Amino acid sequence: MAGISTPQNQAGVMSFYDAPSQGPQMNAKLILIGIAAFAVVIMVLDHFAVIA
Repeated sequence: MAGISTPQNQAGVMSFYDAPSQGPQMNAKLILIGIAAFAVVIMVLDHFAVIA
């Protein structure tokens, strides 16, 4: 029985995500807080029937 092998392109996935980028660095907590705040604003506006 032959051994299980992984695809060759899988080796490049980790190096792609680990590579430093030139773009702005975003904090995951800040993004989650922004999403939660946006959801709360939408629920409040929906409660007061501001959104048609």
